[in-house]
Amino acid sequence: MNSRQDVIDAIEGNDPAKLLRIVDGMCAARAWDDLVDLAARCRQAVDRGKQLWGVAYHADYRLALEAPAAYAAVVAATGGGGFTLGPLTEVASTSHTWAELDEHLPAGTARTLIAHERVVHGEDLSGVDEIDRRLVDLPLALAGWEPGYATAAYRSDRANHPTPPVPTSAAVDAVDQATVLDHPEETDALLALTETWTTESNGRSEAVVVEGDVQQAISALGPSRFRAGETDLATAMAWMAWAAASGGAHGKRPGAAAGRFAAWWAVAALTDLLDPWPPDPEELGEAGRSLRWYLWDDLAPPTGWVLRLAAEDPEHGLAWAVSSMDAE
Repeated sequence: MNSRQDVIDAIEGNDPAKLLRIVDGMCAARAWDDLVDLAARCRQAVDRGKQLWGVAYHADYRLALEAPAAYAAVVAATGGGGFTLGPLTEVASTSHTWAELDEHLPAGTARTLIAHERVVHGEDLSGVDEIDRRLVDLPLALAGWEPGYATAAYRSDRANHPTPPVPTSAAVDAVDQATVLDHPEETDALLALTETWTTESNGRSEAVVVEGDVQQAISALGPSRFRAGETDLATAMAWMAWAAASGGAHGKRPGAAAGRFAAWWAVAALTDLLDPWPPDPEELGEAGRSLRWYLWDDLAPPTGWVLRLAAEDPEHGLAWAVSSMDAE
């Protein structure tokens, strides 16, 4: 186990590699108070010109992921983290239950976000108090029609963000474009699913609403040939939430709570249930299931981060399609 003097020497020597090895040792020894002290010393050293902010952020990340709930809650609530593998509210929620974190989380942003992160993990927190609905106004329990969301798996040195399932698809030729409609509320909701990709990374995204069917909507985005596979509302929700939770190639990951909110917003926009907000869960589920949902691709090998989704409303003769991509 390294001594406090070892930490001081590594900081004064501006040696992040040694400090990261010390962090590993502290985590292995479960020396959480020492790790808190190391992070604070690194931050103080940054003010003196030392390039150690990355070590401080990594220490925050390890506290959120591996330390007992009292430490994880504090570091998630105090705004630490910076450029870590994910938002610390999400990181802490993947390795701690709500019962463990609850008493350590005062009212505020972190408490609200962690509660909604735990809902994504399947906890029913309907009776929990001191949740700020101005920040995330969604039910604190999954509706019966919602999917088992694809959640992040955080490790000490990496994070995995598995994608939801992909339905079987068939290749089809593009058709003549139908009438493209100006429905900004709907296209904006679809584009918002990958806003981080386009504003913080290299991504690009297009969305369209047409008077016609789903084949015409996809064709309006320009591919001459594509594959499309019909899926259900739950799978479509899982893909929308996955995309909206992701930072893409270079953006800062918003997290699963933000992903679930964006997916609810998109379904509500396509079914005219944005006002009042939030919509009744059963009404939204019924309306969402009345649409036909598709995942599609342009027959090219997928690279980077991709969301290609389409939906069709046979009753009203409308269809929507979105194509979003980001790459290194």
